[in-house]
Amino acid sequence: MATNGDLNRKLRMALVGGGSGAFIGRVHATAAVLDNRAALVAGALSSNPERAKSSAPDYDIPEARAYTSYQELLETEKSLPADERIDFVSVATPNHMHFPVAKAALEAGFNVMCDKPMTLNMTEAEELFATVEKSGAVFAVTHNYTGYPLVRQAREMILNGDLGEINAIRVQYIQGWLRTKLEDTEQKQAAWRSDPARSGAAGAYGDIGTHAYNLGRYMTGMLPDKVSSHLTTFVEGRRLDDYGTTVIRYENGALCTLMASQISHGRENDLEIEIDGTKAALKWRQENPNELIIRQNGEPHKVYTRSPGAPFMMPLADSSCRIPAGHPEGFFEAFGNVYRSAFDAMALRATGKEFEKKDTIYPNVHDGLEGMYFIQQCVASSKEDGVWLPLKHEAARR
Repeated sequence: MATNGDLNRKLRMALVGGGSGAFIGRVHATAAVLDNRAALVAGALSSNPERAKSSAPDYDIPEARAYTSYQELLETEKSLPADERIDFVSVATPNHMHFPVAKAALEAGFNVMCDKPMTLNMTEAEELFATVEKSGAVFAVTHNYTGYPLVRQAREMILNGDLGEINAIRVQYIQGWLRTKLEDTEQKQAAWRSDPARSGAAGAYGDIGTHAYNLGRYMTGMLPDKVSSHLTTFVEGRRLDDYGTTVIRYENGALCTLMASQISHGRENDLEIEIDGTKAALKWRQENPNELIIRQNGEPHKVYTRSPGAPFMMPLADSSCRIPAGHPEGFFEAFGNVYRSAFDAMALRATGKEFEKKDTIYPNVHDGLEGMYFIQQCVASSKEDGVWLPLKHEAARR
């Protein structure tokens, strides 16, 4: 068994959400156990008690710990002996339940892995931020694209100065699955994502635009200053945006153009980023995640592959690989890297040691708060025909 530092045991996981018909819950469950450092032992898999119970065997959760509500889960688990109770809760619900579940878990003393966006709105985000700070617990937001080895390679190269000063970011996340009004067919994933009460103020921008924004922040480390956004809904009758374009100005004067679409025919999960520096430029695409392209004027283009042990691999990128070069690593492994980084902090907390809370490898509550502010300001800017609005949230930078 892989160990968690001095803890020398598996961390015990509870899953909230992920019942029959769900997508991301299964991803959380798979990613968390990928490195044999955690075990899924409990869950409240649905807000429907019958579905919550009936889904438990799919995860090998014993009947006694297959709870019918997150409240029952937390109350029962915190009453168990220390060597039996869970260590962390993974929140894999629709957006409107992120806040109440995460807040209650933190107040019960448990660490939290929360799906993105962190909450339904900024009021909840700021309250949850304060709760995390008060709790002393580990809190991670699963912006899973930050876990790809070559995303981390790009981050280290940029922070090392290999690209020079960063001037521009172009990032897009393009899908086509909502080209028709799929929510009218009672398709579960479309139904809640297009419902303001469950998704929040944004549709495509809350779902995938936040990933695009976070990727640029993670790779470059640049601090945003202002934002101008145009969001729209092309499918008649849909209540939230399904397409949008945004310009972000960073404090160093760099510009980012960001586009998110869920109505582009034939596009699946096409997250792509290009970054221009004064010395070089790079390009990475999520659908071909094991290649990173570096360009310099007058030089042949360089293609960096995910190649553990190669002299060009930066330490963080190299340690984020699990298998030899040429064997593709993808979505589950990247998701697993976010978990693995958070597990390091959880193990330190469990053994009474200090752990980093802000400058972490995994996206944390600061990133979650900033992501919610990004959504709020993009929606507000769009309502005023793209007016420039602030994108600096002081609490997120503390």
